[in-house]
Amino acid sequence: MRPPPEPVGSRPATGGIRPADDGAALPATVFDPVRLAAVRRTGLLDTGPEEPFDRLSRLAATMLGTPFAFVTIVDDTRSFWKSCIGVDSADPADRQNTVEQSFCQYVIGTDAELIVTDARVDARTRGNPSIELMGVVAWAGFPVRSPAGQVLGTFCAVDTVPRQWSQQDIEVLRTLSHAASGEIALRDALHEAQAAAQRAELVAVQASNLALTLQESLLPPRLPQIPGVQVAARYRRGAGGEDVLGDFYDVFPSTGRSWAAVVGDVSGKGPKAAKTTALARYTLRAAAVLSSVASQNLATLNTALREWYTDDSQYLTAVYATIRVNGAGASVQVSCGGHDPALVRRAEGTVEPVGRHGLILGWLPEPTLHDQRVQLRPGDSLLLYTDGVTEARRPGDGAMFGIERLHRVLADADAESADHLAAAIEHAVFEFSGQRSTDDTAILALRVAT
Repeated sequence: MRPPPEPVGSRPATGGIRPADDGAALPATVFDPVRLAAVRRTGLLDTGPEEPFDRLSRLAATMLGTPFAFVTIVDDTRSFWKSCIGVDSADPADRQNTVEQSFCQYVIGTDAELIVTDARVDARTRGNPSIELMGVVAWAGFPVRSPAGQVLGTFCAVDTVPRQWSQQDIEVLRTLSHAASGEIALRDALHEAQAAAQRAELVAVQASNLALTLQESLLPPRLPQIPGVQVAARYRRGAGGEDVLGDFYDVFPSTGRSWAAVVGDVSGKGPKAAKTTALARYTLRAAAVLSSVASQNLATLNTALREWYTDDSQYLTAVYATIRVNGAGASVQVSCGGHDPALVRRAEGTVEPVGRHGLILGWLPEPTLHDQRVQLRPGDSLLLYTDGVTEARRPGDGAMFGIERLHRVLADADAESADHLAAAIEHAVFEFSGQRSTDDTAILALRVAT
């Protein structure tokens, strides 16, 4: 790939912060006071590089094969490059250009993504000074948003030659832009939690409410509709805790017209567990754009965990299932990273585990992970769960709910729908533990429609 005529970041941008010569008017939304207040609230302007953002940009550049990738925060005068892979400078003064010179202005103006094959001939961008100043030719980016939905800037990839962005490229950028927005939302929520902790008379109630809000932000707001497959989930926070714990679940589309379902359990609690949960969800979503192999996507998450936490390791367990609807029902591929296997409940009531035990994720560079396939017929169900189910304890004697009891409850449950199945498991665990559990509980049920 040829270098740009003048590589991005090759000259200090501070000397070039000035109106563009072509006189093009900036979108009015750039100057929206509500948006600008949201930008200031992030506290990210004029700050140095940070790994949570740099890792997302690095992942984009690697997966798309572009020389540059950015996370930008845009006020009313400049586009500040919070992360800029391909620009060799840590000085905030060198990591910015004017709004007039940035392509971010178009994203802010339309409140939508911008995909440009060749900026030199595209009517939307051909007058932009960065084509000449920075060698920008191909550009693709999505909005980075505040928790309230304001466009703070962009997550973008840049090439110095014309490029036809593939649908996979676009989906990777979309997913990683959500991850960048999630990192900002997480910081905002943690800042609020810290502020609440300083108000002694309200700390218990407010910290608990904020932890609940933060926990909910790490779970999908709604489950997708999979043609021919019912999906239901249940989640209960452990009792008596103000900290965010690490159980999570997610369901999302994968490549090759398949779907992915995952349940995981992150070690520890509090802000670090919350960040790891967010990393796990968005890494798996990005990996699923390129691969439907369950073990391969868990291996990608393992690599991300080891790269993210180089000084203080963080671990998690997860069970990942790839679902493909077919004429006979659905084909399922399951891989387990240190997690209990999934359970298949056949329509006639028999229960069988699926998924061979693999190593916990984040521990070794190349963990041993396996794939196991199973065919679900109409009326069959798949259950994924965390150890909050099997390790729930009965008051008095401290007996655990256990895997054998789970098998019996699953076999006897009303399995007319995925929702009935998930509710039956939740109810059984809740009653067994005296309606109180110290651990989070995540349950994900999928049922092939009859």
